[in-house]
Amino acid sequence: FFSGLNFLPLNMDTTALSRAATEARGLAIDGVHKCSSGHLGLPLGCAEIGAVLFGQALNYNPEDEKWLNRDRFILSAGHGSMFIYSWLHMSGYPAVTIEQVASFRALHSITPGHPEFGETPGVEATTGPLGQGVSNAVGYAVSQKVAAARFNTKEHTIFDNKIVCLVGDGCMQEGVAMEALAFAGHNKLDNLIVIYDANEVTLDAMADATQSEDCAKRMESIGWDVTKVCGHDMAAVLAAYEKAKKATGKPQLIMARTEIGRGIPEVAGTAKAHGEGGAKFAAAAKKALGLPETPFYVSAETKAYFAAHTKKLQAGYTAWQATYAAWKSANPALAADLEAGVPTDILSRIPEFPADAKIATRKAASEVMQHVGKAVPKLIGGSADLFGSTLNYLAGAGDFSGDDFKGSNIRFGIREHGMCAIMNGIAYDGIFRAQGATFMVFADYCRASIRIAALVGLPTIYVFTHDSVAVGEDGPTHQPVETVSSLRLIPNLDVIRPADPEETAAAWAAAVLRTDGPTMLSLTRQVLPNLSEVPVSTRREGVAKGGYIIVKETSALETILLSAGSEVNVAVAAAKQLGSGTRVVSMPCFRRFDNQPQAYKDEVLPADCRDRVAIEAGVSNLWFKYVGLDGAVLGIDRFGLSAPGGKVLEVLGMHSKAVVDKVHEMKGERPSKKQKA
Repeated sequence: FFSGLNFLPLNMDTTALSRAATEARGLAIDGVHKCSSGHLGLPLGCAEIGAVLFGQALNYNPEDEKWLNRDRFILSAGHGSMFIYSWLHMSGYPAVTIEQVASFRALHSITPGHPEFGETPGVEATTGPLGQGVSNAVGYAVSQKVAAARFNTKEHTIFDNKIVCLVGDGCMQEGVAMEALAFAGHNKLDNLIVIYDANEVTLDAMADATQSEDCAKRMESIGWDVTKVCGHDMAAVLAAYEKAKKATGKPQLIMARTEIGRGIPEVAGTAKAHGEGGAKFAAAAKKALGLPETPFYVSAETKAYFAAHTKKLQAGYTAWQATYAAWKSANPALAADLEAGVPTDILSRIPEFPADAKIATRKAASEVMQHVGKAVPKLIGGSADLFGSTLNYLAGAGDFSGDDFKGSNIRFGIREHGMCAIMNGIAYDGIFRAQGATFMVFADYCRASIRIAALVGLPTIYVFTHDSVAVGEDGPTHQPVETVSSLRLIPNLDVIRPADPEETAAAWAAAVLRTDGPTMLSLTRQVLPNLSEVPVSTRREGVAKGGYIIVKETSALETILLSAGSEVNVAVAAAKQLGSGTRVVSMPCFRRFDNQPQAYKDEVLPADCRDRVAIEAGVSNLWFKYVGLDGAVLGIDRFGLSAPGGKVLEVLGMHSKAVVDKVHEMKGERPSKKQKA
């Protein structure tokens, strides 16, 4: 099945690396055995691959984990996390001590069950949900291609690294992975090397129970070069890696045939090796491997080998630092661009809209984004084949492609989930700010990637449009009713639903200024009025707080109307009918409002006013935490209708008369006879 390579003489200490591979197997066995939990199959089956990568092939510096030109290694098969922890320890990452390796899966250790970005030095991505890591690797490759195109000069090359990713059968079966891999092939990301741990085993059974395609042909058909090797032959693995490293024009797949759980004969090569089942054979396995009974053993010889290897790596690192210094001196403008962040006065750089503007918030966001893009040249991203509708194209910034990597506009194709996972990879790399767009209803295609961005705290920006039943004629399949509220449930995700163009300007500013998590802009298809009776400063400043008083009562407070997005103008109209004792609160972002000091929240929503009605063109559930048991919500707790957007809104009660009637109903008064506005 696996073809041979014309092996070249390689300067590789196979004795030392074989010893390290054996000891890495021992660390994995001890780690999983100690906590009676975890995955042994990949760490044992890929030990030789790990030895080649960390002991010979990868370019890194354990003392500077964020070095700009390091090779990035992503363990997409994150269930095999003892693989990465063992090799990070042996290769000299100071924080990954043997005590931390021995604390695998323990509370507050830096060796959690699945690798977590920001927790463990040397871990480049939070992985575990299969397919995410390899898709993140594509994002890393995009980031590095753009960086090389924009910042390298004829005299100085500061970006020429490789993105290396280890995947398993599970990753290769996931749809998100195939979306991202097809994108990589189409865009000729030849800085990407994916190593496929082809052990032909999945969790439930042997892989042939669920797959029968020729993976090599499939990958070749989408623009990849494929090399097949035995994953236990270190010379073959290194030769394949060096071949991939020199290749141009295509991303590279190394299919490495391995034996899952190698080293524990009782489970090796079977589905039983996938979990911790082999750990009960730990003592016998370690003895057969020639390892001492001492747990978490790393020999003096292995430590010495990696100490010497680190010195070699640091010599290259030092040479690069000299190149970088010379580049920075010769190119101060480029250096300033590379090091620049988001200007803190970004909002003031966005012009105010005309007072009489009537504009969809997707269109307002497009106009705002042009100013943001000029202030933040490192803003890159695109749309899932919907630039004409989502309107998030950066004019004059060029298109990213395999023929020109400088462009800021990325054409992701109809690959929503792949897009968001690739965005995460760009964000992990930390050089560029990633934004991506689709219709709101397709957020469910993206949810796993959005959730990871929120979990990790990645500052991705989602420009999701057509955010309610006002989508109209496309009907209920394209009319989100539950989507916005369901996204609000994700911890650390700012969902901002602006009410007019000025709130939209502030929403974009809030998104690009945020560095500790993702932001989603929920934008309309339909035209909305500019709420110009309210000062621009009030609206813009209010968005940053998540909720604010947009219309203040002029007599004793009797009723509070709450709303977000396209229904705020409806609440404002209803307030005029209800009288001077009515307050309107715009709530563009629940999470931001919830994080405000209690005094501010009490000022906006005083506890002694319990007559509260919320209105939003979506499910009603979440609003009850603001209106309370005595309040009411006018929402849409059903799917939509196929009809013009205005007619759908009318039929489903999204108008001021319905708000007024709901207030009277809540208070036990007679419904209004006034014409709906």
